Formats: sequence, C-alpha cells, structure tokens
Amino acid sequence: MTPGPTCQNHCAAVLVGLPACVQADKLVGGRDAVLVIDDTTILKKGKHSVGVAPQYCSTLGKIANCQTLVSLTLARGEVPVMASLRLFLPESWTLDRSRLKRAGVPVEYRKPRTKPEIALAEIDRVIAAGVRFGCVLADAGYGPYVQFRNGLTARKLTWAVGIPRQLRFYPAGVKMIWPVARRGPPRQYSLPDTPAAAAEDMLAQATWQTISWRTGTKGKLKARFAAVRVRVADGPRRGIRGKTRQGVPGGQVWLVGEHRTSGEKKYYLANLPENTSLRTLAQTIKGRWICEQAHQQLKEELGLDHFEGRSWQGLHRHALMTMIAYAFLQFRRLAAAKRKKKNQRSTAPAKLARRTARYSRALRSTTATAVSSLPKLAIQSAAA
Repeated sequence: MTPGPTCQNHCAAVLVGLPACVQADKLVGGRDAVLVIDDTTILKKGKHSVGVAPQYCSTLGKIANCQTLVSLTLARGEVPVMASLRLFLPESWTLDRSRLKRAGVPVEYRKPRTKPEIALAEIDRVIAAGVRFGCVLADAGYGPYVQFRNGLTARKLTWAVGIPRQLRFYPAGVKMIWPVARRGPPRQYSLPDTPAAAAEDMLAQATWQTISWRTGTKGKLKARFAAVRVRVADGPRRGIRGKTRQGVPGGQVWLVGEHRTSGEKKYYLANLPENTSLRTLAQTIKGRWICEQAHQQLKEELGLDHFEGRSWQGLHRHALMTMIAYAFLQFRRLAAAKRKKKNQRSTAPAKLARRTARYSRALRSTTATAVSSLPKLAIQSAAA
C-alpha cells in the first residue's frame, strides 16, 4: 500500500531533523500521557562494540555480555512511542579513555553516569523539546535511588516508581524531637520519635482491595492493592536510639503494595496528591508495562538489536532510525483506527434509518392484519 500525502509529509518532517521526541508528542503527548523510564539490552558476543560488558541483561534476567540503552517511552491510551534511547557506559568503559576514543564516544558522554542520571538528563531534553506528559513511571531499577526521586520532584514532576522491599519508612505523622542526652554533650540534631519500618510492616494494618487495571489476552488483569501515606527514610543517616544508622524522614509520599495471584509481592512509591484514590494509584503504577511492548516491537519488527557496528554514532543512528520507523508505524495505526471509528459513526445513522423503515413496514402489516376488513354483504346492507 502506498502511503498517502499526509503520511509522506509526516515522514519527511521527521527525516529533515525534527527530534524523535517531538514526533512522539504529536502522536500521543498530553496531560494524560505517561513517560516511562526503563532500559533495554542488546546481547553481544564480542568486546569491541561500544558499551558492551558483562552486566545485568533484562532480556535474559541474569548477567550477560550486552549493551544497555536507557529508554524513555511516551504513551497514552496504551499506545507507546519512543522518545529517547541513550547508551549506558559501564565502569569498564569510562575508565578506559583509549577505548572510548576508538569507539567515537563524544567527550561530553565519557564521564561516568548512572542510569538514573542518564534518565534525568534525557527527561530534561524531552521537556526542553516541549514534550507533554502527566506522570513519570519507572521500575525498581530506578525507584530506590533517592537522587532520582528527588530529581523528579525538583522538576515538579508527578511520579510513581517501583522499590525493593528493603526500603524503610516512617509514618506520615512522625515528629522530630530533641531527646535529652543521658551523658556527654547535648544533642546537635533532632531525631524521629518512632523507628523506621519495612514496607510490609507499614502496610500491615492497611485495607486491601482487589483492583483490575486492564483487560489482557486471558481476561481482566487484577491483584490486591493497599496504600498508606508515609515518609521515606532517605534523609541524612543518623544513629537513632543506639541502633544502626538510619535516614531521617524525607517528604511525604504514597506507599503502595501489590499482592499478585501468584503470591509475589511488589511495592511502589508515588507522589500523587493525597486525595488520590487507590484505584487511580494502581492504574497509574501498572501503566509502566507498555514500554516492554514497545521494546519487543522495536527488536522483533524493526531490528533494534540487529546492529553489527561498533561505534557510538553508528549505534545511536541505528536506534534513531528504528524510533522514526516505530513512530511512523504508530502514526499509521492511529490513522487507521481513527478512520475505522469515523466510518462506524457515519454508518450508524444509515443503519438506524434502515431499522426504522423495516419497523414501519412491519407495523403497517401488523396493523392491517389485526384490523380485519368488513364482509361485502354487511357493507351492501348498510348502503341500502
């Protein structure tokens, strides 16, 4: 099928240099869109491809020789479009200047950066490009980092992130007090009036509800959720009541627990407003799955993981072309869905008119049958 003029103009606009994130915003951007932070890996066998090293491979779920790309996916209404893909450089690369130079890594990207730092830099870039979204979502690979969460808050962004169960919390109403020192000099800083607890303990008294967030191929996806307001123990670490040094309370956020039907337990943090319902919290958190679908389609349909070059520039050009192709395919899918919806609306009045005509004919025939005609003899007698 030959693309129409609108599709050709759309592709031409991309190819002349407009950022891929701008095209993503045109397709699915808005206040009800979400920006999903994640990473995707590309398996490799050699050691010369830029960024390749033994590291955790999300594709296999274990340590493997691979490249890792930090991804930003813009999504709305279960329609994802890639906004950014940026290579993560492990320590074995950032400490080897000659290796970076051979791979053509730009000077500004040679310094060591964690994945959350790369994600924040890419968020700044898409915001500067005018990309619109209402919430940032990330998994437990990014959520535990207080610098990442504080960075999102400092940018005045709404966020919901996965966390490990080891993270500790204080009740929302915790107070800072000045305990009297039994001996020695007086205290130089205040301490919380209650010890920090694990996520499972904080949710022990919460009310759990079964919530369905979307319909999958095998029916409704649902799990049990509970949420409480807490303060994360991510402030400066201090010795509290002779115990191991713990972080002092940070800002107030939602702690959300999920109990899946498989028995698995997951925990999340979100800075959504205090009056947010549990259903909204659950649906927002579970919106992160869409990026996994995008990564799978980029690899299986567009060959993101088929690049065989070794340079920084070559890899990112290949990634950009797959992002452009993916945006174009999503544009075509959205246009086809829009035409189908329009056709359904236009055919509805015609179908209604046909049903009305059939109903009128049936009514007339029913009326004629119900009121029988008078016999001729009776009519003639009346005339006489």
